[in-house]
Amino acid sequence: MIELRHVGKSFGATRAVDGVTLTITRGEFVVLVGASGSGKSTLLKMINRLVEHDDGSILFAGQEIRSFKPEDIRRRMGYAIQSIGLFPHWSVARNIGAVPELLGWPAARIAARVDELLTLLDLDPALYRKRWPSQLSGGQQQRIGVARALAADPELLLMDEPFGALDPITRAALQVEMARIHQSSGKTIVLVTHDIEEALRLATRIVLLDHGRVVQDGAPAQLLEQPADDFVREFFGRTELGLRLLALHRVAERVRAGETADGEPLADTMTLRDALSQFVLRRAERLPVADASGRPLGALHFSDLLLPRSA
Repeated sequence: MIELRHVGKSFGATRAVDGVTLTITRGEFVVLVGASGSGKSTLLKMINRLVEHDDGSILFAGQEIRSFKPEDIRRRMGYAIQSIGLFPHWSVARNIGAVPELLGWPAARIAARVDELLTLLDLDPALYRKRWPSQLSGGQQQRIGVARALAADPELLLMDEPFGALDPITRAALQVEMARIHQSSGKTIVLVTHDIEEALRLATRIVLLDHGRVVQDGAPAQLLEQPADDFVREFFGRTELGLRLLALHRVAERVRAGETADGEPLADTMTLRDALSQFVLRRAERLPVADASGRPLGALHFSDLLLPRSA
């Protein structure tokens, strides 16, 4: 879907992106991480031509992006940013429907899409479609920003620190929504964040940048378990490695089918990191596990958090 070949960008004497080669395939959730000044936001903006690349080539659907008009390529790529940028004198519905309106969609189709996206993002259309941005909380505004980016059903969704200004609880809730949207829609997403936990929670693939270059690229578990060098190891935190690995696995992977235990059951979709917190809080060695409908699945032992049980 997106192919970057030896892409470079300079701002004066500063080399922001330096010879990046990267392929993003359809359906991936790619997260770009790195320290401030590593080039991650510049790289994202070059994909939809908010920033033009100096060197190399960027292909979208097999064509160099410079062969597209900037406005055409941006209609095919949704873009969500931290500052949201909702039009203050437009209703929620009109904000979400802005791009479909520009594309000439019929009013009925736009209205149906607005309601579909509000529902998808857990906002009741009857309550929110006529509200003004000033009547929304920060988290609600950010949800509207995501809905607007998704409105025209773009082939690619670009997100630049979209949840950075939110409180931890709202941020976590929106991360859950984005993971669900990605899973249900199969949408290709490229997200920039400085938050390692966010990257590990959302990504199917992480690209770590430093001084405009790709240091390592791979699945979250690969970067944690097989760091390419000391820089990668330090970036992801030596002392927090165990907890971060637990966050990549679910209770369902370690449950002992058929066993029973006392107490409130753990959800099978819970991460092993969250399960560890429950073991500590309850001072338990074994806890029951159930699925979303409450059906018992078995039990999880504290020792199962440490290593997978042998078959």
